[in-house]
Amino acid sequence: MQRQEFNQLLNDILKPHNIKDFCPNGLQVEGKNEIKKIVTGVTASQALIDAAIDEQADAILVHHGYFWKGESQPITGMKKRRIGALLANDINLFAYHLPLDIHPEIGNNAQLAKLLDIEIQEGLEPVANSVAVKGRLKTALSGDEFASKIAKVLNRAPLTSLVRSSKIQTIALCTGGGQGYIDLAAEQGIDAYLTGEASEQTIHSSREQNIDFFAAGHHATERYGIKALGELLALEYGFEVSFIDIDNPV
Repeated sequence: MQRQEFNQLLNDILKPHNIKDFCPNGLQVEGKNEIKKIVTGVTASQALIDAAIDEQADAILVHHGYFWKGESQPITGMKKRRIGALLANDINLFAYHLPLDIHPEIGNNAQLAKLLDIEIQEGLEPVANSVAVKGRLKTALSGDEFASKIAKVLNRAPLTSLVRSSKIQTIALCTGGGQGYIDLAAEQGIDAYLTGEASEQTIHSSREQNIDFFAAGHHATERYGIKALGELLALEYGFEVSFIDIDNPV
């Protein structure tokens, strides 16, 4: 498939025009025109680029790409080495941030909820395309039981603040760095909140508003959307796709 056609295909699937983001979604670094072999991963780190070079990939497709609002603009140091490697090997870089988080089927929230037996009901925010969502556990669990389930599924013990004596039934979630949504979840009387990261104030919010909190890792909660997108591209469009997980403890 030609590069521009592939970019349009991704835009048709993920609809980046529907949400305001902190980075450009779509093609970020231009490479060869014909795309057959794709490497997917969470972040366009040097390690992922090196793996894509070894795989002789035509394109890299990630959740965390480049050119974030507020970042240093000069292409020097680490950024030069990364972009230089892409250009030298004629590899395209495509990145989708919030559009991949919120996709109702292959998105990060949807995929994590599926893995943890959470039935998503609606957005947590009172707007279209809410970044955080809310729903119910298919089977009510104590905080300790749910923490054990997270650890087993993600192979990562979560950071927790368990303050409730009753079992968790309702739950809100936002993969990645979504800890700021805990207050909105508490305002709505939700039993628990799940995300990737925690801030110092998050634990106080949990304790003072009686809402269980789970931080399961930014990387660990966002492995599954990009993987699902790659699987869709392979199954429905015939691309050769390799998901490469460059582990990150954060």
